Amino acid sequence: MLAVQVLINALVLGCLYACIAIGFSLVWGVLNVINLIHGSFIVLGAYLAWGAYNGLGLSPWYSLLIAAPAFFLFGYVLQRVLLNRVITAPVLVTLTLTFGLDLILNNAMIYYFKADYRKLILNPPTGSISIFDVVVPIDRLIATGAALLLTFLLYLLLRRSRVGRAIVAVRLDRDAAVLMGVDVKSIYAVAFGLGAALAGCAGVLMALIFPISPLTSSAYLGKAFVVCVLGGLGSVSGALAGGLLLALVEGIGSIYLGPAHAVTLSFVLLIVFLIVRPQGLLGRKGFE
Repeated sequence: MLAVQVLINALVLGCLYACIAIGFSLVWGVLNVINLIHGSFIVLGAYLAWGAYNGLGLSPWYSLLIAAPAFFLFGYVLQRVLLNRVITAPVLVTLTLTFGLDLILNNAMIYYFKADYRKLILNPPTGSISIFDVVVPIDRLIATGAALLLTFLLYLLLRRSRVGRAIVAVRLDRDAAVLMGVDVKSIYAVAFGLGAALAGCAGVLMALIFPISPLTSSAYLGKAFVVCVLGGLGSVSGALAGGLLLALVEGIGSIYLGPAHAVTLSFVLLIVFLIVRPQGLLGRKGFE
């Protein structure tokens, strides 16, 4: 029965990990920018849900509807105003810029919210489902469903819409996309906006499950990085596969080695993949 509980926990947590990583993977795969501000976007989304619920009485599900357009607009403007100026520079330049932006946003959150941990507690509580000895909290199930829905919506956008096909074209061959009349600068801004929107929505979902603090941004960024490497850059299905694999390894590792070694185990897995299969489970060679 313990194995079933571990498997279910991994499925639930893996879908949330995929939601954390998918925006990071999209920006990295399309813009070739390692967006170090991604973790702070997630924490800011969690604070949005916490503040809307405790201050205005808004359900976290309504917060998703606020977070998606607000973070998209923020990311779009950020890319247009700042990142676009250095987008063709070496990776180290964009890395430094996003690191600086992350410091500014993270320190602003510490100044405003302090470093204390807070928790969004729903009233009345949602309870849990218990089948034999297997217990699954309902709020985690709902958050998992929302994470899968967001992942599916991004998949549909990339596959079925004109702007989505343009994003894929720029990711595959920027020069060919330019020759076909694609406005690459606009596509970059849309892709970065989508990455920010997904990070903000992931933060709303995380607020339902985990405590909130600006200090957790680096942990979320680390998860996103590992999932991207495991699944493959710019791949929606790869992010989902990478998230599930990471959650499963962490779950099994927690049982046999203890929860304190779960993070270490995830980074050992990262190193193994970088050596054996740098393009990830579902990525393509050339995008690693």
